[in-house]
Amino acid sequence: MDDLVAARLQMASSLGFHIVFAVLGIGLPLLMLVAEGLWLRTGRPEYLALARRWSKAFALVFAVGAVSGTILSFELGLLWPRFMRFAGGIIGMPFSAEGFAFFIEAIFLGMYLYGWNRLSPRTHWLTGFPVAISGLLSGIFVVSANAWMNSPAGFRIVDGQVVDVDPVAAMFNGAWFQQALHMSLAAYEATSFGVAGMYAWGMMRGHRDAYHRAGMTVALAIGAVTAVLQPVSGDFTARWVAENQPVKFAALEGQFETQSYAGLHIGGIPDRDKRETKYALKLPGMLSLLAHGNTQAEVRGLNEWPIADQPNPLIVHLAFQLMVAIGFALVGLSLWFWVHAWRSGRAAPGRWLTRAIALATPAGFLAIEAGWTVTEVGRQPWIIYGVMRTEDAVTQVPNQFVAFGGFTFVYCVLAVTLVWLLLRLAKTPPMMGDPRLMRSADHAVE
Repeated sequence: MDDLVAARLQMASSLGFHIVFAVLGIGLPLLMLVAEGLWLRTGRPEYLALARRWSKAFALVFAVGAVSGTILSFELGLLWPRFMRFAGGIIGMPFSAEGFAFFIEAIFLGMYLYGWNRLSPRTHWLTGFPVAISGLLSGIFVVSANAWMNSPAGFRIVDGQVVDVDPVAAMFNGAWFQQALHMSLAAYEATSFGVAGMYAWGMMRGHRDAYHRAGMTVALAIGAVTAVLQPVSGDFTARWVAENQPVKFAALEGQFETQSYAGLHIGGIPDRDKRETKYALKLPGMLSLLAHGNTQAEVRGLNEWPIADQPNPLIVHLAFQLMVAIGFALVGLSLWFWVHAWRSGRAAPGRWLTRAIALATPAGFLAIEAGWTVTEVGRQPWIIYGVMRTEDAVTQVPNQFVAFGGFTFVYCVLAVTLVWLLLRLAKTPPMMGDPRLMRSADHAVE
């Protein structure tokens, strides 16, 4: 295996694995805060049971995510030393800030888990806010560093040397806001639909009790809001890409020819040899409208760039189509849910809606994996867009495929262990008695 390919595959598998835990680390704290807040307001025990169950699941995810994140930090230095030598002093600030956010999150998570029976209910609830805020900020800081790779800023190059470094300008580069917004909404959406789907599966197996209904409804209410907001964020991001990374935009849309009144491809398979996208439904003028807000605007095609400077349009286009299709499917599911809630109040969803929610369990995570594929593969052949090519950043140490196999084995062990622990947690019946007795019983067990 070519060492560059091995390094890219290793980084891709590591990011693809870790991003699931990063997403859950952002989304689960919000869910447990909402559930506990509802318990404080209503006194209904199912909300307290949900908050406790979700906090235990988050603790497991947090532990595994910390391990996989640490491996990623090592890989940056091991696989891409020339990238780190060039960029480390420029984008060190968001990575340092992410470290502080991680420690704050860990400290308050310990207080939250330890304080169930030792703090007043309201004080305990308040300790969860730093967990949720720090988790969100951790994601934003990391995305800011990635955004800098798409929109490098905060430095100049003089005689091959980096000078005039401005870490603040680098951190708040031209792409950070839209990428952070899109990723944060995606994290809440994927987690919410994933959790709602798990309770929908339980309801399909006959557990149509207050606990399962509350778990599905709370999660889906958050997911429905973020699903509706996500296309707006996606449109904002697409316009930025069209203006600042036109070759990526052309690849994700399968656009080979530069055109005015360019059509939007729905589906289709880009053929790199024949320079066309086959089997697509084409909406005339809509790509120009999406990119520049005008159906007559010109959209640059891939043929304007040398092949060596283009990303693979087949991978980027298909990943983009998958992400968009899932996004709109979740919007439709959200509207279905809200219509049901409006028409039937607190009644449990019907059989078909419950099945649809259950089938959507992994959908948000698949969309996130597809979106990151668009982001990373779409930037190729650049690791820093327009500044450093990926092949110039990879390590010179040979036989990277050996490390690739070792890290993949570690991730498989972590995944199997986490799934086993979560299944054991899921099979534990929720404590649905009087909240004061629940706290006393937990104290006795501890």
